Amino acid sequence: ENQLANLDGGYEKLTTTMSKQGEQWHKEIDIVINKMKTEISEIKVKHRDILQKHLDEIKQIQSLIKQTLLAIKEIKKSSEVSPTIEYSSRIREFSNIPPKVQVSLPTFRPKSINREKLYSLFEQITPLSTATEEKYLSLSKPKTSVGVLLDKPELVTTIQTGYEKLRNVTCLNDGSIWTSGETNDIKCFNIKGSLLQTIQKKSGKYPYDIAVDNDGDLLYINGATGTVNEVKNGQTEKLIRLLGWTPGNLCVTSTGDLLVIMFSKDYTQSKVVRYSGSTEKQRIQFDDEAKPLYSGNARLKCIRENRNHDICVADWAAGAVVVVNQDGKLRWRYTGHLSITKNKPFKPYGITTDSQSRILTADRNNHCIHILDQNGQFLRFIDNCDLEAPLGLCVDNNDYLFVCEYYKGNVKKIKFLK
Repeated sequence: ENQLANLDGGYEKLTTTMSKQGEQWHKEIDIVINKMKTEISEIKVKHRDILQKHLDEIKQIQSLIKQTLLAIKEIKKSSEVSPTIEYSSRIREFSNIPPKVQVSLPTFRPKSINREKLYSLFEQITPLSTATEEKYLSLSKPKTSVGVLLDKPELVTTIQTGYEKLRNVTCLNDGSIWTSGETNDIKCFNIKGSLLQTIQKKSGKYPYDIAVDNDGDLLYINGATGTVNEVKNGQTEKLIRLLGWTPGNLCVTSTGDLLVIMFSKDYTQSKVVRYSGSTEKQRIQFDDEAKPLYSGNARLKCIRENRNHDICVADWAAGAVVVVNQDGKLRWRYTGHLSITKNKPFKPYGITTDSQSRILTADRNNHCIHILDQNGQFLRFIDNCDLEAPLGLCVDNNDYLFVCEYYKGNVKKIKFLK
């Protein structure tokens, strides 16, 4: 009778505690959002200052040009000979205009809310028990520091995968990596080089490409069946099956979409297709003049999404990095950087991006990595660390670069930012 009498009060206390916990979560989230808004405001001030400084420089040059034109008109009107003789042209001076400044807006990449995971974090009720265990969300401050390129990148570690021809590497959030080569197995290693898991494909044909989705599940392209497959809880499922086209390479976007490069059966056409799940959302194939953006063979390409949502493709056959915006409009092409030591044809394959929207692409012929800014301007090479025939690339959440050495079968972890 006593327990029954106290039943309502006990459960009311539980629900009150839950409500207070919810209020606390809301406060913590508000604090984080306000901090992020403050940071955005500070970035906005810096953005405005850069543009205003550039505008002031241009206006100053314009003013000098106008003054010079007025002086020339006065000389023209004058009957005096000496001003004409003493006149010195300033055309060369005014030709050195300030370089064009393009400042990109910062990006906010919202993560999708998984209600079941959120509920599991909040729910800590042991039925018919007086003991409850509470957990709290860890709300970390967003990373806002700008990574500066090291003058000389540093080799951190080398992982021996055992592949004779290593093609692809992709990073997981826990620091481990998935790798694939020209065999039918896909291997997972930790950073110490220990083999954690091996997935044997049923088909003897090697996987064209691998990726990890936003839930940490492995995706790979099976060229023999023309499918994009997902490995979830040890089971392999076919996400996408193509007819008339063959998938070559893929990546996962910040919103969870799949970008898949595919080529026609006769190797004359290739395109990029965006999928949400197994539903096609977008095709990218031609520029504004109806000319193909990419060469025909999609197997010799690699694709990544940049932080600014640009779609970056390393096109081996074309000898170019091709970048389009989120709508599929061509932004720029990069066809290599002139160098005395890098004198073999530029044939990019592997490509990846860092937290500052820089683009890194592998130049296997010249045994180096090209680093570009988000507008396609060459910044520098990574040509030390004893790189030999670099191919597949990825950058982890801490901006460490992982490089596949095609013939050696090694994955090298490289620190390239301060």
